[in-house]
Amino acid sequence: MRVLKNSGNLSRKRRTWFATVALTLGVLGVSALPSAAEISDGVVKIGILNDQAGPLSDLAGPGSVVAAKLAVEDFEAMGGSPLDVEIVTADHQNKADVGVQIARRWYDAEGVDIIADIGNSAVALAVQSLAREQEKLVIYAAVGTTEITGSQCSPTGLAWLHDSYNLVSGPVRKLVSDGQDTWFFIAADYAFGHNMVNESEAILTEAGGTTVGSVFHPLGNADYASFLLQAQSSGAKVVAFANAGSQLVSSMKQWQEFGLDAGGQKPVAELMFLSDAHAMGVETAQGLNTVTAWYWDLNDQTRAFADRFYAANGTMPTAPQAAVYSMVLHYLKAAAAIDSDDTNEVIAQMRATPVDDFYAPGATLREDNKLIHDFYLVQVKTPEEMDKPWAYYNVVETIPASEAYRPLNESDCPFVVKSAQ
Repeated sequence: MRVLKNSGNLSRKRRTWFATVALTLGVLGVSALPSAAEISDGVVKIGILNDQAGPLSDLAGPGSVVAAKLAVEDFEAMGGSPLDVEIVTADHQNKADVGVQIARRWYDAEGVDIIADIGNSAVALAVQSLAREQEKLVIYAAVGTTEITGSQCSPTGLAWLHDSYNLVSGPVRKLVSDGQDTWFFIAADYAFGHNMVNESEAILTEAGGTTVGSVFHPLGNADYASFLLQAQSSGAKVVAFANAGSQLVSSMKQWQEFGLDAGGQKPVAELMFLSDAHAMGVETAQGLNTVTAWYWDLNDQTRAFADRFYAANGTMPTAPQAAVYSMVLHYLKAAAAIDSDDTNEVIAQMRATPVDDFYAPGATLREDNKLIHDFYLVQVKTPEEMDKPWAYYNVVETIPASEAYRPLNESDCPFVVKSAQ
């Protein structure tokens, strides 16, 4: 395995791949040994594209590269696979034009077989369009917009973590049933924030609640005073934050600084990651509810991975970082199983084989390219409940996969609707 930090400064190297170890990949569910001739350029190249230094970098960023590297190491340990794997990475700076330029260069000039992570909805939609045109594989982690597997779906775009519907459907219905039926939204002003508010408002209406207002702030904004005061003056029972990373952290810290936590309004983090809770501190984050696809302290297997990740990165893994590990490992298993890195053939194999790892054991890809798995409603602990570092969450309940996703017959993905009707 080779890990390359900046593919833009590297010349493309063509290398011969020799199958040097005779093995039976029983653990991978395959019986044939890969042959070099069927892997293009003799190398499987994986591109991790995300925010490496900006407001979304803590939840994915360099940690996603660490997770991908661990996945490759585990794949190689499963029998000494002769696959020659390279990891390249780049920072899209949360700009769609930058992201699609990198993706185009990777696909066209640098032999990248799969782009993973992304972590920004606007960038994801731009890359999705390019990948669809070129029949190239892209797998998303922390991309919230439902358009990725809905109206803008692609046969080659897979969603491994969540979307806005997963994140808001359960909490909205539960809070409205508890009498929290008027909502005000503070959201990031890009594709994710708008999609999150739209999904929330639709579910809120169905549940009998009311939206009393919304306001959108620029990506990377630092001062939330005016937005918070608008939320306060709205009189809404719930103030929902549809932002993420450092934006959510700053919002919640200023919420507390302004004394709004004593005003009777309930703050809800519609998307919160472990890194956000850590950055806020438990004194600020305590009591916040959110939905997550994965948590490092769920069981022995998740804790074992978390210990390895911590040793390599100095933090416990977030759900997106765990998802990157899972998607990379599942991809490599599929490529080895069919002896090819052809996009359509690999996707078919990924569909045919359930996920077998600590992230989403037994999960399968649905027709709309969502990986179907359980979610968890969690609540941040109080300072008194903290019994070990990074163990911020109490798991309130498990949301089974059967309830976590928009029903397939309601999908607006064109290639799903045709076959589902």
